[in-house]
Amino acid sequence: MSAPEIHEQSVAALIARYLKSQGVQRVYGLCGGHIMPIWMRLDAEGIRIIDVRDERAAVYMAHAEADLTGGLGVALVTAGPGVTNAMTGIANAHVSRAPVLVLSGLPPMPQENRGALQDIVHTDLVRSITRYARTVHHADLALQEIDEAVSRALGQGGEPGPVYLDFPVDIVRARVSKAMQMPERFTPRVALEMPPDETSIRNAVELLWSAKRPLVISGRGAKGAAKELCELLSSVGAAYLDTGESKGLVPESHSSVVAAMRGTVMQQADVVLTVGRRLDFQLAYGSPSVFGEAKFIRIADCAAELRDNRRGEVEILSTGRLALQAMLDVAGNRSSAVDTSWTAGLREKHLERSKKLVTSMREAAPGSDGLMHPNRVLAALRDALPEDAVVVADGGDFLSFARVGLPASTYLDPGSLGCIGVGTPFGVAASLICPDKTVVVATGDGAFGFNAMELDTAARHKAPVLVVVANNGSWAIEVRDQQESHGKVVGTRLQFSDHAAMARAFGLYAERVERAEDLEGAIARAMANRPALLDVVVTPEAVSSDAKSGLAWVPDLQPLSAWEEAEQRWRSGQ
Repeated sequence: MSAPEIHEQSVAALIARYLKSQGVQRVYGLCGGHIMPIWMRLDAEGIRIIDVRDERAAVYMAHAEADLTGGLGVALVTAGPGVTNAMTGIANAHVSRAPVLVLSGLPPMPQENRGALQDIVHTDLVRSITRYARTVHHADLALQEIDEAVSRALGQGGEPGPVYLDFPVDIVRARVSKAMQMPERFTPRVALEMPPDETSIRNAVELLWSAKRPLVISGRGAKGAAKELCELLSSVGAAYLDTGESKGLVPESHSSVVAAMRGTVMQQADVVLTVGRRLDFQLAYGSPSVFGEAKFIRIADCAAELRDNRRGEVEILSTGRLALQAMLDVAGNRSSAVDTSWTAGLREKHLERSKKLVTSMREAAPGSDGLMHPNRVLAALRDALPEDAVVVADGGDFLSFARVGLPASTYLDPGSLGCIGVGTPFGVAASLICPDKTVVVATGDGAFGFNAMELDTAARHKAPVLVVVANNGSWAIEVRDQQESHGKVVGTRLQFSDHAAMARAFGLYAERVERAEDLEGAIARAMANRPALLDVVVTPEAVSSDAKSGLAWVPDLQPLSAWEEAEQRWRSGQ
């Protein structure tokens, strides 16, 4: 007996039609019987299916889609292990507040709770890491539920983030009544813009323009506000720090950028403006032990980025772009009270350190093992990549080098969850979303191993990505911690595996590079033959800033040992 026909008025057909109405061009997934009707109807609607090798990667790719387009990312995964495999990707989107729709299936309702294949209550598993998680048990509710889920994902009325829906397969095949196919359900949903409160804006302007040492920190909520952010920085003369969520938003050439002086500016600022950025571990939780007596202005379009850890003297619940523009309008030609010698000094030292960093990267000495320093890899990439390249950085130790050593106008990384392994899936998706740009993944070998099979996805879909693996044969941060703290290395050594050979087996252009002098030619050849992989053997002896900082041994109060000591002193009243 063949599978039942998928009718044009079925739930599967309406889901596909709905997604097309929302401008969805790609759906990332791994097929299975419980989702086959939806899968085939997506294809019938002309939506491209990017089939992957693991559901976790499908959600990562949907996450990259959301980040790079500013819209909705969609993943389609089958029941049971399809959903459980996807959960790491869902959790990462949850922490990153990325609008991702995850769809799945269930056994037919007559087989419910009878031990059917892949019969498990998915919603119980994903509810804590989604904005909305529902099982749709009636065909006529399908459009209402998917419309609500997408609205929640985009943050309409709450925090943006991943949402989840599943459907018993008999419901997927069932017809939706004409009456319930209401046209308004097919209206494109977008993230709603929230105008700011006028009084709060005036208070924020008064505080910020009166500051002597103002600092602006941007995050997810500043995306789409690059123009307004740059104008505000210039108007106030404030110092500026980006984060992984907003790297590249303000060009390196802007006089406010002082990234190389991060610790100093955080300690010295008297007013700190956060734009759509949580004060999480990467910003010392906003603690007075690090930020001193600075007053905070918080701007965010959701509560998670507005009140966490440190309340603001002024708190503005608003779309970042609108709030920044409103501040500029209210300030007009008002002169700021900024101490220009302070910001100029920070900028000068930032440029000195940046120049020194680039020089040291290019001249970084090999280890005692004769293998090149990872900074030589990053220096060669700096020289080769165009300014508008999309950079995906991944790993633990290598990410620490790449985060400071590889500039980018568009940048993705594992985010606050520390979800290493995103690199190759993010890169594959990015190269499909931005085919006119150079997309490079700079990843450590440990992180690469999580989703190395997605090289097959890159080959099959002709995704023009370049993956550069810094192969040091170890989980380097943990090796260093074990050596220094415990005097013994246990279970943290890897092989110097031949990743290039694996990539060639999947049909990619690939080279193994063992000498720094061969990097320039290898990168040029790989760029000309994407999808491609370079397996670059580097020394495990190189010590990153993260390896020195305390991230491995996890201090009690703060993530970094220097901040931990400051926090201990502050709490004890010293």
